[in-house]
Amino acid sequence: MLIRRKEAKDYGTKQLVEGTINPGETCLIIEDVVTSGSSVLETAEVLQKEGLKVTDAVVLLDREQGGKDRLEECGIHLHSVCTLSGVLEILQQQGEVSVEIVEKVKKFIQGNVFEPVTQNGPAPVKRLCTELSFSARADLPGVHPIAARLLTLMEKKQTNLCFSAGVTSSKELLQLAATLGPSICILKTHIDILNDYTQEVVKELRTLADRHEFLIFEDRKFADIGNTVKHQYEGGVFRIASWSDIINAHVVPGSGVVKGLKEVGLPLQRGCLLIAEMSSQGSLITAEYTKAAVQMAEDNSDFVFGFISASRVSNKPEFLHLTPGVQLQTGGDNLGQKYLSPKEVIGEKGSDIIIVGRGILSASDRLQEAETYRKAAWESYLSRLGICAED
Repeated sequence: MLIRRKEAKDYGTKQLVEGTINPGETCLIIEDVVTSGSSVLETAEVLQKEGLKVTDAVVLLDREQGGKDRLEECGIHLHSVCTLSGVLEILQQQGEVSVEIVEKVKKFIQGNVFEPVTQNGPAPVKRLCTELSFSARADLPGVHPIAARLLTLMEKKQTNLCFSAGVTSSKELLQLAATLGPSICILKTHIDILNDYTQEVVKELRTLADRHEFLIFEDRKFADIGNTVKHQYEGGVFRIASWSDIINAHVVPGSGVVKGLKEVGLPLQRGCLLIAEMSSQGSLITAEYTKAAVQMAEDNSDFVFGFISASRVSNKPEFLHLTPGVQLQTGGDNLGQKYLSPKEVIGEKGSDIIIVGRGILSASDRLQEAETYRKAAWESYLSRLGICAED
């Protein structure tokens, strides 16, 4: 048995493929889900470079979005245990899903099929289109309500900019929300640093969010046992759950932190982001930690809808990725913060939303600077889709 890693580790064997390789042998690829077929093709490419033959692949679920035809075109025959249409038919017969849901899913599949590219020779894996637009992702059957709402407004407003309002004055916070609201999809707050906090502030903030169509994200970074974070989220001075659409949490306490927050947030249709990576120099987050964060998100996808990360850590389009530490000029500060450009974050690292604070706050014209960041991030997103469409 062989295992293909997403990337070579910098320790151990440092190999992309782990296991005993005998060049000339035929290798069967086993996958859980196939959509476009790109993951199977990427694996096949790696195996073929090791001298192995790949003629067949087995998948648990074929989503019937063109993956099978793409693989056949490249000489790989796909064997599926079940298809999405077959699963839906059984669920409908058993009364587990309605006819309306079945039709909605079928409509989505028909509108998001990855067409095979006629050509001679093997398909160039890196040029395959595996990207869905924000609006298409909003229509995915399993997408979280907050994610669907966010993806929809991002497409409508043509913005994937989250503004981090690290200010200590309530008046300045509200002024920024009113001025930058039309340019952003999320306003990230640090409500506990306000010197003059009152409940009236968050009421006005909520009004501005509804008026300008952006979501509020309280960057609380919950990191305690379940019972404690539950009270921190629901009560206390700030009563965060009553006004913030989105919160975030560290996974270091284990699954209890998510369960505690979910007890409060789920009934209110709030959403949570897990901190899977950090942009600061010397961060102690490891690859195994990030993997555990992704698993925790998948286990709690009714409440967790994405990640705070430096890059894309999950290939599931239902999850969103938000990346802090973004400035137009790359570099860092004297406190260990590392900065990447919008093009690097969105176009190269596969994130969805850039988080910008000081880059905008330090500008003489904050609205103009916010627009510059918005355009840079949105153009990088369009380029990501455009490259796929073009190829």
